[in-house]
Amino acid sequence: MKPMIMVVEDEAALVTVLHYNLEKEGYRVCEASDGEEALTVAAENAPDLVILDWMLPMMSGIEVCRQLRRKPRHREVPIIMLTARGEEGDKVRGLNTGADDYMTKPFSMPELLARVRALLRRSAAVPSKGVLEFDDIQMDLNAHRVTRGGRYIHLGPTEFRLLQFLMQNPGSVFSREELLNAVWGPDIYVEPRTVDVHIRRLRKALNEDDGTDVIRTVRAAGYALDHKFPAEPADGTLSATL
Repeated sequence: MKPMIMVVEDEAALVTVLHYNLEKEGYRVCEASDGEEALTVAAENAPDLVILDWMLPMMSGIEVCRQLRRKPRHREVPIIMLTARGEEGDKVRGLNTGADDYMTKPFSMPELLARVRALLRRSAAVPSKGVLEFDDIQMDLNAHRVTRGGRYIHLGPTEFRLLQFLMQNPGSVFSREELLNAVWGPDIYVEPRTVDVHIRRLRKALNEDDGTDVIRTVRAAGYALDHKFPAEPADGTLSATL
């Protein structure tokens, strides 16, 4: 069955353009014009990807994203945030809420379609099976579950893939660009600083009840999964030194 794309946008003219171009690419399309309707439409249609406007009536796109990520059915669904807000802080906030990608209006339709294709390819990839272990962290790929010292760790889909890649390559240092290619895919157009946001989120989740860190920042090089050492501050990744 063709993938279902949910467009959540209150600008009628833009909805028409998106609907036309997505259907032309072979996708099925469902629509919502406000935040509350978006949650209802998502529950009824189980979209494979969501294109979500930031500024919506009834409920903001940020809150819609947050609520979708709380539902097991939608936890892994790729979300592209559309907004007129182009400041770096807004991008970070959108990514921190659980969005997979971010585009500032006005945007290129061919670029948006390329990002849709890349995210759908990534989400459709057959996951690896088995269990990965590093120190006291255990990742069950079959159950899509991470624990540390027996404590369940809640991770978003991007943080899960990021940790999986690092656990499959312990001790190796990877630059932002290498992590983008490995975790997001070579066809995704994401700023390298996006990696810092997700590293910070991953660190916060892993270190919530522990005073040690397993993600090492290597000055001017990148990040590595390494044996325990004192945790860095929860609000930073020392990204300025990379």
